[in-house]
Amino acid sequence: MSMSPERKAELVKEFATKPGDTGSPEIQAALLSERIKNLTGHLGSHNKDFHSRRGLVMMVGQRRRLLDYLKRKDTGRYEKVIERLDLRR
Repeated sequence: MSMSPERKAELVKEFATKPGDTGSPEIQAALLSERIKNLTGHLGSHNKDFHSRRGLVMMVGQRRRLLDYLKRKDTGRYEKVIERLDLRR
């Protein structure tokens, strides 16, 4: 269910806004999206795992708050991230 360090480094490199960037909202949303995707697959086969389901709901809420923050601060960056992560909003 966790993400490999190689995959994490790849996502950080792909979504970084400048060299050395590790904590921008874009990177955080991308990392959360990857974890959400992995956990969704897990819950498909373990449908009674309610503890993991709660964690999934919390991660979705955290990603939503990050994206709302980004939308308030810079709409252009928000739209790029939404498009690159293939999210509906």
